[in-house]
Amino acid sequence: MAFIGGLCIQGHDRASSQSSRSVCRSAEVREKPVSVSLVPLGCPKNTVDAEVMLGDLEQQGISVLDDESSADVIIVNTCGFIEDAKRESIEAILAAAELKQGSGAKGVVVTGCLAQRYASQLAEELPEVDAVVGFEGYKSLGEKVRKIALNGKKRSSSTVEVGKATVPFRPEWGRRRLAPKHTAYMRVAEGCDHACSFCAIPSFRGKFRSKQWDQVVEEARLLASKGAVELNLIAEDTNQYGIDFKGDSRRLSDLLYELADIEGIQWIRLLYCYPSYFTDELIDAIANIDKVVKYIDIPLQHISDPVLKRMNRPGAKHTKRLLNRLRDRIPEVEFRSTFITGFPGETQQDHEELVNFVKDFRFHRGGFFTYSEEDGTPAASLDRQIPEEIKMARRDELTSLQQDIQAEFADEKIGKVIDVLVDRIEDGHAVGRARFDAPEIDCIVHLLQDVPPGLVVKARVVESDLFDLLADTNPHVVNGEVV
Repeated sequence: MAFIGGLCIQGHDRASSQSSRSVCRSAEVREKPVSVSLVPLGCPKNTVDAEVMLGDLEQQGISVLDDESSADVIIVNTCGFIEDAKRESIEAILAAAELKQGSGAKGVVVTGCLAQRYASQLAEELPEVDAVVGFEGYKSLGEKVRKIALNGKKRSSSTVEVGKATVPFRPEWGRRRLAPKHTAYMRVAEGCDHACSFCAIPSFRGKFRSKQWDQVVEEARLLASKGAVELNLIAEDTNQYGIDFKGDSRRLSDLLYELADIEGIQWIRLLYCYPSYFTDELIDAIANIDKVVKYIDIPLQHISDPVLKRMNRPGAKHTKRLLNRLRDRIPEVEFRSTFITGFPGETQQDHEELVNFVKDFRFHRGGFFTYSEEDGTPAASLDRQIPEEIKMARRDELTSLQQDIQAEFADEKIGKVIDVLVDRIEDGHAVGRARFDAPEIDCIVHLLQDVPPGLVVKARVVESDLFDLLADTNPHVVNGEVV
């Protein structure tokens, strides 16, 4: 029986080879045609990592396939944030290993946060894995993939290359996009300097560092030139962008104005904002730039001061004052937030305070998660740990409340004209999102008409289906003009 990140791994068929790894010159390795397939897991930041990784491999002449069973090497880009994500990652690794046994796949490579965080354990407990590669090793991933493909299933042990968590930014504009070309996640910073007691991210994503201004702007221009109309700005702490610049006073507010001037970009969205660093300049930029959607993703985690203190998060007074300030200064702003239930020491009174806060503030979108005990975090050793059934009951109560709120919001949209970015076609009809919904995590709009993906159209909401909307584009208006 083995454990990785607190998860038990047992009862899986495994193939382990005792043959020694053959040695070949790098020139010989490069000559052999090689293909990979990637299993993407985790958050948008992991998605960007995966896209950059695949772009690098393609530039090195390695083919990228959608079908995992047809690839020489399967890359599993893992998430290691909370227990459920770790479990999903391990299951994906084992599924890839089964394909390796039964198909033509010659190797399995594990990348991502789980690899960075638990490299040695993964290599030891999952012998079917050929290589475990952390962030610093991505630059030489192509060479590793070629060697694994050439050696086939003959190897003596897994190779591990992890290195530092705080690594320099690599060029990210040569990405092989996993999302539709019209919407893109764009990383503006990496790492985190906060010390939330429940979070392990700083230990494997490193210290906060902003991507250089010119890199961000150039990447945005290239994404726009390839069809992106929506930029979703991401980081561990997006609104802190630029705070670490030396001799450069430009911040996120300045970046928003710069991005808004790029031809083709129509929507700019802020994700992963910390409840600090909202300067007057940033608030004004969000309010005044039409291309910046009035949507702020701001994970708050809780609202009870005793819980926030144990979490090492900003207090309730600060949070409420900030939210009211944002609502006062940004007309029609919509908020998404996430909260943790069952944090160690959370009393029924603390929980009820959170319920009342969610009920009164009425977040447009919200997510609720049970507390997950993470290795090496201060919260893992706190007293008064909450039983799992209580965590889940509190989460379910808040989720039900939020569903009612979101259903009310949907009903309020009936009869209104909204902008819709078309994402795809389903059963002959367009499916997209309104300005107040982020890709993948929020709600959708079903259009009565067939409109090509990537267009922004005006549509009148005619019906709501719980949280989602049904809308009519007649008259058909594209990018502000009737067509």
